[in-house]
Amino acid sequence: MDFRSLQLFNHLATSLHFGITAEAMYVSPSTLSRVIQRLEDELGCTLFKRDNRKVALTHSGHKLLSFSKQALKDWQQLKVDLKEDNDALQGELSVFCSVTASQSHLPAMLRQFRQQHPGVDIRLITGDPALAIEKVKGKQCDLSIAIYTPDMPTDLHFTALDNVPLVLIAPREWRLTQLSQLDWTKHQVIMPETGPTRRTAYHWFAEHGIRPNVYAYVGGNEAIVSMVALECGVGFVPKVVLDHSSMANAVTQIPVEDIEPYSLGLCCLQDKQNEPLINAFMQLNVQARG
Repeated sequence: MDFRSLQLFNHLATSLHFGITAEAMYVSPSTLSRVIQRLEDELGCTLFKRDNRKVALTHSGHKLLSFSKQALKDWQQLKVDLKEDNDALQGELSVFCSVTASQSHLPAMLRQFRQQHPGVDIRLITGDPALAIEKVKGKQCDLSIAIYTPDMPTDLHFTALDNVPLVLIAPREWRLTQLSQLDWTKHQVIMPETGPTRRTAYHWFAEHGIRPNVYAYVGGNEAIVSMVALECGVGFVPKVVLDHSSMANAVTQIPVEDIEPYSLGLCCLQDKQNEPLINAFMQLNVQARG
């Protein structure tokens, strides 16, 4: 017997309808039936009378209902008391970031946060960094590790964590080590489909009067490293992506001194930045950076 089983039993004892309880408690009817059967087996008695038309509590069922109501009430009160005693944050915080950021920046952040707030569960979502702002705007996560852009929506709050330089990479087999060795009419370029790397790279090309010969547009910076390693072309990627790539040994970094780095940071909705869990995560990392 556990508290979840008692919660399901309590609801069914009130609704007297397996379908209604299953839907309200987010379980399947078959799961609910198994829980009730397990309770009956453990207690050695029948809790519900069931036929094709109705469900009714037995005398034993009424006794268990009285017990379970008090037990669940005591359990909820105990959780409240413990929370007040510990004065600790509780709940779940969802964070979105790229696979690279989950390896480069997130571990230290989470380690410190978990030490100070062990009662908070972290739900990590990874994906294309170009989606970081969209995920926050769509309320699919509480926070994201995102890249600051000049056109960032005004309803978002951004706290900088790090400056990330972009580097130009070429296949190692091409033996290119200097920017002057590149022939932009001959050497093709791998570009990201969306995101700040694409915008910054195109800005650099425009400033230098270069019309890039684009071989392919790909999703994610990690894919650029892979395609460059396969000798499909050259491309700009964040240095942190290259540093954590298993394909780093298959490419060569070509020095480019005048390409703008971008600011990596934590992003959330403006109207949620003062919520306890989000604010705690934000403030912790601001203090660590300072």
